[in-house]
Amino acid sequence: MTALIGALSLPFGALADVTLSTSNHPDPVIDAEVSSFIDSHVTQILEHERASVQALETDAIARILANFKPQAKPTPPLKVEYTKSFLAELPQATGGEALECLTEALYFEARGESVKGQFAVAEVIMNRVSSAKFPNSVCGVIQQGTGKKYQCQFTYTCDGRAEVIHEKSAWNRLSKIARLMLDGAPRRLTEGATHYHTTAVNPRWARIFPRTASIGVHRFYRMPRA
Repeated sequence: MTALIGALSLPFGALADVTLSTSNHPDPVIDAEVSSFIDSHVTQILEHERASVQALETDAIARILANFKPQAKPTPPLKVEYTKSFLAELPQATGGEALECLTEALYFEARGESVKGQFAVAEVIMNRVSSAKFPNSVCGVIQQGTGKKYQCQFTYTCDGRAEVIHEKSAWNRLSKIARLMLDGAPRRLTEGATHYHTTAVNPRWARIFPRTASIGVHRFYRMPRA
């Protein structure tokens, strides 16, 4: 106002540079500061909330992963063909005591049979291992009752004669069958048979047990509730 009054007091027609002195209103400054303060705090709150959400998501993912149990991919069944040519293509079988016991049983019980007949005898032994009525190991099943002449489950183990391997090629072939059976080859020939006998004999139990198959010189039976 002082500058304006001074200018008005000049003689009429006089020219002068006039500078109006004004004071700034405080509201825009305060508004800017408040706005900046709010923006800052809102940003902090949002960042905190975002961090909290991320932490919750991380914890949730961690819990899911901790409880996650991947399903094992099912193993496809072994492909088996009941032919000598199929067995010839397989690598030499290797393994421990169970392989030795099963190969021995097949050698002395079924080496003169067809490949299918040999697999069938192996099925009986494995079916017994799976049954609560018999020992739960391959060697235990094969050697059950051994020690008393003709009181064993598999005659060759208690007939008083030494088990001597004369046909190495037959042993090698039978060991491949044993390996396949131990590895889970399908048991589809004897319908769960737990017993067999040759056509040369007719044991009493064969009149009671259901017959499930006839392959070569062997007849196969399933013990009830085995």
